[in-house]
Amino acid sequence: MSLADRSAAEESQTCLGHRAIVSLRNVHKSYGAFEVLKGISLDVRKGEVVCIIGPSGSGKSTLIRCINGLSAIQSGSITVDGQEVNDPKLDKLALRKKVGIVFQQYNLFPHKTALENVMMAPLKVLREPRAQVEERARALIAKVRLTGKENAYPGQLSGGQQQRVAIARSLAMRPDVMLFDEVTAALDPETVKEVLVTIKELAAEGMTCILVTHEMGFAREVANHVYFTDGGIIVEHGKPDQLFKNAKDPRTRQFLSQVL
Repeated sequence: MSLADRSAAEESQTCLGHRAIVSLRNVHKSYGAFEVLKGISLDVRKGEVVCIIGPSGSGKSTLIRCINGLSAIQSGSITVDGQEVNDPKLDKLALRKKVGIVFQQYNLFPHKTALENVMMAPLKVLREPRAQVEERARALIAKVRLTGKENAYPGQLSGGQQQRVAIARSLAMRPDVMLFDEVTAALDPETVKEVLVTIKELAAEGMTCILVTHEMGFAREVANHVYFTDGGIIVEHGKPDQLFKNAKDPRTRQFLSQVL
């Protein structure tokens, strides 16, 4: 574990004083000969909002996929609520129930209505009663401010509306942790705000959130902790005001000077 990563883990332990719901230790991930993650360590506490920022190709999205078990790591440890994500005996369905993920692309079923998209996983995967699932799905659609769009198909919705359906769909599995992978990157500027407001409300309600984002103002406003990654390592981390106003590492300062 690098000194920077050990410092990240130790400071996170001190800040919140209780066990991490998501914990990474010296995580390495490669695609062939190309090493994407080079020893990442960090902790995320229950109810905490962590934003991961950095240039394209720095390993941010890969990190998110590893936490959800969508991409296997070569070495190190990732635990969610004390369970090792890369344990071959771990029930991946149980993991996916704990950790929801929303991607840049909405990945909605085009032939299903918004309501049907939200209901699908609890019905097909969890085998829950339809009436119970529909009640929860309608409440979640209202939660993301799409009341009246229950019977609309994805092609009838704006990008921002589709992304909010995707968030509701993930919430339908009642996860403990939500992962957001650059969820506003494909949206028109006018629709970005409505998605960010939805995420902000989730965070305010105490949902544990890990976000990969290029929205620096949003990260500054909602995050408890911000990690700047580059070249597969954590270059610097800290509370938003500390990182954005007084970054110590030259690479962090260079990046922020180009995006703020």
